[in-house]
Amino acid sequence: MENKKIDRAHQDYYTANSDWAGGRNIEDSQEIIQYHTNSGIRIWCNEQTEDYDSHWHCALEIIMPIENYYDVEINQQMYHLVPGEFLFIPPQELHKLMAPESGRRFILLLDISPLLDLKSSSCIQSLLMQPIHVTEDAYPQIYREVYQHLYQITEEYFSENEYAELSIYSLLLDLFAKFAYDHIYQRELFPNVRMTRQKEYIKKFNNLLEYIDVHYSEDLNLENMANYMGFSKFHFSRLFKQYTDLTFNDYLHSRRLKASEALLANPNLPIIEVALQSGYASISTFNRLFKQYKHCTPSEYRSMRRGKH
Repeated sequence: MENKKIDRAHQDYYTANSDWAGGRNIEDSQEIIQYHTNSGIRIWCNEQTEDYDSHWHCALEIIMPIENYYDVEINQQMYHLVPGEFLFIPPQELHKLMAPESGRRFILLLDISPLLDLKSSSCIQSLLMQPIHVTEDAYPQIYREVYQHLYQITEEYFSENEYAELSIYSLLLDLFAKFAYDHIYQRELFPNVRMTRQKEYIKKFNNLLEYIDVHYSEDLNLENMANYMGFSKFHFSRLFKQYTDLTFNDYLHSRRLKASEALLANPNLPIIEVALQSGYASISTFNRLFKQYKHCTPSEYRSMRRGKH
């Protein structure tokens, strides 16, 4: 693939201008991102060899190896990244970073909160329910565009032109749109439904995800959501799984647990209150599901976020 590698002169320029001095600032397992003044973007090109134990931050992180591999652990799953692959780590997600003895990679830290106020931003929330590991095999239809967009983002950042941040957010929005369109149109979501009905279903399910994003803490269940959509429970379950790659219950629990992760950052908020605000009336159910999905209890997760494990 042409332009698969950045030439060495560009790499040296990025490294010299990457603001990497001082490394990453992690306090009690929370990374404090030092954005530039009036900016929500920080990008490094670095050759650091140290590992970073379990930590989190409020930014979207994108890791792009240039030379040699880079390993990331999220929820007990290992991601072995090689040049030409990219990993999107959702905000609030606890993760470990393991560097080789030599290598180089781009690290992008992006405050995406301004994007989440936009109409149809539920597609972004849905995409970032889980880490996104981009490889040429996994995303054959859009891989080239993702590759070009990400490197264009780095070019804009290091160009220091007056409208670089505006351009970067524009590229990021287009990137999310490409993931959404790839999911909808390239993967035959509703293979047994005629085209006109497919468009209707896509619109209805987009509206449903927006509804869940706002009302996840309320008494939502398979039956009332099927009624909300005008489908039988069986038909709704099948279509929802086709649209999101998750069962309705898995999707709802993922959304609620994502909200609980942010609430657990407040050490003064009792666990029972975290459960209630996340949509769980039973503390035992909350504890059980949290451990099932996150591989630790809410208390252990809170301790890890505070750097006590």
